Amino acid sequence: MPKISAPTIHEHRELRRQQLISASLELALDEGAGAVTVAAVAKKAGLARSSIYEYFASSADLIADLIIEELDYYSNRLAHAIVDVTDPFEKIEHWIAEGLRYVADGRHMLVKSLNTISTPESRKEEISMGHRKMIAPLRQALVETGIKDPVAAAAFLSSVTDAASIRIDAGNEAELEIQSAIIFALAGLRALARN
Repeated sequence: MPKISAPTIHEHRELRRQQLISASLELALDEGAGAVTVAAVAKKAGLARSSIYEYFASSADLIADLIIEELDYYSNRLAHAIVDVTDPFEKIEHWIAEGLRYVADGRHMLVKSLNTISTPESRKEEISMGHRKMIAPLRQALVETGIKDPVAAAAFLSSVTDAASIRIDAGNEAELEIQSAIIFALAGLRALARN
């Protein structure tokens, strides 16, 4: 009987799964998503290659879990940034700032890298739900501003944050770019809310 390192088999399996996700995350951050293979993850985690198949059907399935884990991490960061904020414009300000800090700390490169790998068709809806969960607080804040067309406002806001992300990636000072994006975005959103 295999040795378990947790009080229950279920907890042991979850610990092992997290160990594999952590090894995958390290590989993806250090070497890019292409480095996340069953063999490489097994080696990094110190496990037999065959034991990975107890948790993941393939490298693509492992990548799907890694994407979902990263979306959860990012969603939690964004939710935490606006947790006690009631004013919708202030929510949007905090959401923009935290999203761009995620860019500045380099973790967004993981998502870019992971998005280059195809995931199983059966996991695409789960990944899509993770994206929707991440964006939901922003969409709600845009509705709360009273803007007539929050979908268009979200598209404009996305353009501003995309431009700031590119500038941060290019080496411009992150906090300056974050403040500029916030000033520009909020001025535009407030103008839309008045119309």
